[in-house]
Amino acid sequence: MQPNGGMTTYGCGVINLTTGDPEDAEFWAKLSAAARDGDYAYALLFFSKSCFDPDMLCDAMAEKCSGLPYAACSTAGELGANANEEGSLVAIVFPKDKFEIEAIRISGLRTIGMERIVEQVSDAKNRFVSKDDKDVFALCLIDGLSVMEETVTAALHWGLDDVPLLGGSAGDDMRFAETSLILNGELGNDCAILLLVKSEVPFHVFKTDNFVPTPRKLVVTRSDPGERIIYEFNAAEAASEYARVIGIDPADLSPMSFASHPLVVRVGGEYYCRSVQKMNDDGSLSFFCAIDDGIVLTVAEPAGMTRTTRQAFQDVKNQIGGIDFVLGFDCVLRRIDAQNRQATQRIAEIYRENNVVGFNTYGEQYLSMHLNQTFTGIAFGQAEDKGAN
Repeated sequence: MQPNGGMTTYGCGVINLTTGDPEDAEFWAKLSAAARDGDYAYALLFFSKSCFDPDMLCDAMAEKCSGLPYAACSTAGELGANANEEGSLVAIVFPKDKFEIEAIRISGLRTIGMERIVEQVSDAKNRFVSKDDKDVFALCLIDGLSVMEETVTAALHWGLDDVPLLGGSAGDDMRFAETSLILNGELGNDCAILLLVKSEVPFHVFKTDNFVPTPRKLVVTRSDPGERIIYEFNAAEAASEYARVIGIDPADLSPMSFASHPLVVRVGGEYYCRSVQKMNDDGSLSFFCAIDDGIVLTVAEPAGMTRTTRQAFQDVKNQIGGIDFVLGFDCVLRRIDAQNRQATQRIAEIYRENNVVGFNTYGEQYLSMHLNQTFTGIAFGQAEDKGAN
C-alpha cells in the first residue's frame, strides 16, 4: 500500500481518494488524472450530503472526470484510508487490468415488481458473465429510505443465481429525508444501482455482527408493514413499551438507545437485526428492516464489538492469505454503538489495519438477506506481483 496525502494506492492498483472539501483542488486533480489515464475501469463515490451537494458532484464529475464511468451514493458516514467519520467524499477507483465492471439502474422500486427486477438482473448477468467466469461478484447500492430493501435484495439474489451479492443502503446523515444515488451523472432516489464485477484479484465476501439475544420479548400487535412502522408492542404504545422493556424513560429514546438495545428476529435458527430507525411523534417506531403483525422480536445487547470485529478480519486473512483492502458497508448503528461504548478508536484502528474503505449505511445486503447492525464486506487478497503487504 502506498499512501500519498489524501490518496492511497493498494497492491492491486485500486486507488482510494478522500476529501472533506468540495473545492479540494488536489483531490479533483488526482481523480481527473485517473480518468484521463485510461487505465481505470470504474469509480465508486460515497459522500455526505451535508457537505457535498449531489448536483454539484455530478457537474464536477462531468467537467473533471469525463469518460470515467462511476456510481455514487449518499451516506450516513464514510470509511476510507483518510476518512473514518462524517462529512467526507470517498472515491475508490478500479484499474482495468484487474477489474471489469458493468452497472445497471433499477428504478421505481416501489412499483416495479419483483418479477421485473429478476428479469432485468438476469438479463444483465447473462450479458456480462460467461460460463468460464468464476471470479464474479455483485455490489448493490440502494435507497435506504425506499422500504423496499428486502424485496429488492431477494430479487437480486434470484436473478444473480450463484453470483455472491453484498452492498449497502444509502443514507442522508441521519436526517431520514432523502437519499441520493448517481449512475454516470444521472441522479435519483427510489432506485438501486447494481454493479457486476469481474475480478482478477482473489476476494472473499463476509459479514460480522456482535449482538446477543436476551430473554426479553416484544410481540408486534399493530403495525404498518408497508411503511415499516410499529404502533403497538404487546398491545401497548410501541415506544413506551420498548422503553419499559429496556429500562429507560420514553422521553430519553434516541439513536443511541436503539443502537445499544437492538431488536432481533429468529429465522431458521439464526437471529437477524430489525433495528429501530426513529421514534415518531405519535409514539410509534419506524424501522430500518421489514416488520409485520405477529412477529416476535427479542431485545438484544451488543457485546464485544472490538473482539468480534477483530476476529472476523482475522478469519478473512486466514481464508485468503492476507488482505490488500476491504470494500465495507457498516451499519450506522454500529458506529453509534461504538461511540456509546467508547470503542470508536479501537474499531477505527481495526479498519485502518485492514484498509477498509466504504460507508456507514441504513442497512446492509448480504447474499439474499437485508440486514441491520452488521458489517458486510468484500476483502481482496494481496497482489503478490505488486508487492503489497
